[in-house]
Amino acid sequence: MKKSKIFKRLYLEYTNRYIGKILLAALFSIIVAGSTSATAWLLDPAIEKIFINKDQTLIILIPLAIIIAFSSKGISLYFAKLIMINVSEEVKKILKTNMLKSLIKSDTEIIESKHSGKYISNLNFDVDQITRMLSEAYLSIFKDGLTLIGLLCVMFIQNWKLSLIALIMIPLASITAKILGKRMSKISTQAQEKSGDLNRYLIDLFKNHKVIKIFQRENFEENRSEKFVTNLKEKSAKIAAVYIRSTPVMEMLTGIMIAALIFYSGKLIISGELAINNFFSFLAAMMLAYQPVKTLTKVNIIISQGFSAAERILPIIDIKNEISLNENEDNLDISKGNIAFENVNFSYKSNLKNKVLQNINARFSGGKMTALVGHSGSGKSTLLNMIPRIYDPNDGKILLDNQDISKFNLASLRSQISIVDQNTTLFDDTVLNNIKYARPEASNEEVFEAAKQSMCDDFIDNLENKFETMIGENGVKLSGGEKQRLSIARAILKKSKIVLLDEATSSLDSDTEEKIQKALNQLTLDKTTIVIAHRLSTILNSDTIYVMDKGKITDSGKHNELLMKSEVYKNFYEKQIQK
Repeated sequence: MKKSKIFKRLYLEYTNRYIGKILLAALFSIIVAGSTSATAWLLDPAIEKIFINKDQTLIILIPLAIIIAFSSKGISLYFAKLIMINVSEEVKKILKTNMLKSLIKSDTEIIESKHSGKYISNLNFDVDQITRMLSEAYLSIFKDGLTLIGLLCVMFIQNWKLSLIALIMIPLASITAKILGKRMSKISTQAQEKSGDLNRYLIDLFKNHKVIKIFQRENFEENRSEKFVTNLKEKSAKIAAVYIRSTPVMEMLTGIMIAALIFYSGKLIISGELAINNFFSFLAAMMLAYQPVKTLTKVNIIISQGFSAAERILPIIDIKNEISLNENEDNLDISKGNIAFENVNFSYKSNLKNKVLQNINARFSGGKMTALVGHSGSGKSTLLNMIPRIYDPNDGKILLDNQDISKFNLASLRSQISIVDQNTTLFDDTVLNNIKYARPEASNEEVFEAAKQSMCDDFIDNLENKFETMIGENGVKLSGGEKQRLSIARAILKKSKIVLLDEATSSLDSDTEEKIQKALNQLTLDKTTIVIAHRLSTILNSDTIYVMDKGKITDSGKHNELLMKSEVYKNFYEKQIQK
């Protein structure tokens, strides 16, 4: 993406709404520039009138004017920085909000294609770089640019010959900044990647802390963590090194320039072309100009970092979903709840050559239970996730009551579907809010009833704060069975017409499983239910059982039929039931 397009977009979408505040900051910058220039100019009459002519009339007025100039500069600079910080924080809020909204609305396959650590780095590291560009760089262009112009005017008033010599310093500084800016952009991208790696490792550390303890891998992980931190440190150090490289260059240029000016001004004073008061006023202006020039050389580096970060952030905000929400389309009218797969094929975008589902033709009768059986990786969960359109087919179509689900409003489809996944997902919130997540408008009484039906009430009563107990990140304070039961309670509360169970009892012991199975029977009563179960005992009475292998449906029928005709199913049964 070209810098001009990035700049235009950042302006139109993010800073344009704050143009009034930015202009106010620019006004204060003018005062800063004027005050600084006035300070340098006042040295001319101060030296001439007070020190040379020994005029006592200005001995109080000129120092007072200098105090007023410095005070005006300080106050104006304070307000200018305050305004731009406020603008940058607002822009930061909008950028982070837009990025999070985009990720929330993104297709699941897109989210799964990139590690969460990278997104966290984008959210923090890159957004900060962009807003730093807005707050520091743009303010500096206003403030230091105008200050430099004002001081140059003072210098030219005092002596135009000396001013031309001083002007040589500016293009030299600009060339230095441009070279360093290109280098900074490259290193900044590398640093962002290392920051993402560290974030990713931190997430894994929290997720797998118990595993680390069990397998006694603390020393190994300590070494790994040190490598991640070291890699980031090295890149950060390079950024700092590149950033300060302008310092010796600028100091050397300044030294050469001052030496040249003193030499040439000495000749001008001796020849009578330059008065001593003009020289000191010029010298003061030039010395005051040193800081703006120094700051402006670093602006290019900050801008390069900001544009580089924007190149990473904006594509995330612009993520285009392939699964259409169809918000303007008609709602699905679900009556019987019959589901049909017709010649469905599917491959993940990351590996299009590998067909996860191949020519799937299946019927799931409304109000009845259908089971999916097969080895791990046979495509069962993928098939299940296609019903709520977590994924869409590459070919073929899925019908609900003879209606192509891809042609209707997506919200109306998902509002009629509940899912209990083998990987239970809970939020770092209360028990009540985790159950209520399925239907926020539900009354507490309905939540309590759902908890009772899912056999949650027995362990909830033993919690310190009952339904108001915080369960920790992903329910860390609960057992696997307790988390699973909360997930089932959530599904019961939703009261959907279609229920999808992906090994819903996989984390339960035998006694609890029996209780939960009764709750599931209540949940699935007269509802279209599709079950994936690793324990065949839970699906023996299913109306239809589909056997899957390598992405294909190899057999279908009832339990007794499959024992006779399906070797895969018979093998499952013999291993689990007749052992």
